[in-house]
Amino acid sequence: MRQPEPSAPRLGCADCGLHAICLPEGVDEEGLARLDRLTRQRSTYQRGELVFRQGQSFNTLYVVRSGAVRVAIADPSGGRQVLGFRLPGEILGIDALLDNAHRTDATALERTTVCEVPFARIEELFQLLPSLQRKMMRELGREVAAAQQHAQAMGRSQALERVAMFLNALLVRYDRLSRPTDLVRLPMGRGDIACYLGIAVETVSRAFGRMEENGVMVASGRHVRIFRRDLLEALCTGKGTGQRKRH
Repeated sequence: MRQPEPSAPRLGCADCGLHAICLPEGVDEEGLARLDRLTRQRSTYQRGELVFRQGQSFNTLYVVRSGAVRVAIADPSGGRQVLGFRLPGEILGIDALLDNAHRTDATALERTTVCEVPFARIEELFQLLPSLQRKMMRELGREVAAAQQHAQAMGRSQALERVAMFLNALLVRYDRLSRPTDLVRLPMGRGDIACYLGIAVETVSRAFGRMEENGVMVASGRHVRIFRRDLLEALCTGKGTGQRKRH
């Protein structure tokens, strides 16, 4: 298992910028100290490195602290289906609770740091901090909601709607992180977006072009500047495609 970088400062939960997102409200200093003792280590992965592999035994939950992670599953023919992306403050490995084995590959999309929490000990902490258990249940609900959103997007016949729904959902998650949403850098490439949405890479590029024509956004590589968030939201419902071009 990857070890933490020797030179990296060991910041505790109380010092982390994701404190308000990862942890439930009302955790006192004693609770934070217990969480710090529980968190085994904070490990850093470079782009393309696996956080865990499909089929690997489960004993740890991972919380993304910085960077981004792609979650994908391999099929018998050797292909890969992207199931989602995890951003800072989001949990990796929940699916392994089913049968104590990871059902997916988790790959760093860029330099990424994760907090590793031994699951056997977190069950003990739930008894001491019931609010943490409620927080975990909300995170499970968030995963279910994300899966429902993905299924809804996959049910749309128009690729433009699928891409719009993906971008809008990503911006909502950036809102949660208090990140700017008028100019964003996508951690994932268009190939990953295409695989996630079940369309061709060229189709993603054409959808971006349509949005640019309609004055919604402009994309340059992985950088996307959003001009009209309201038009993007309208595209998610199949509206907004008749807007005049931006001059």
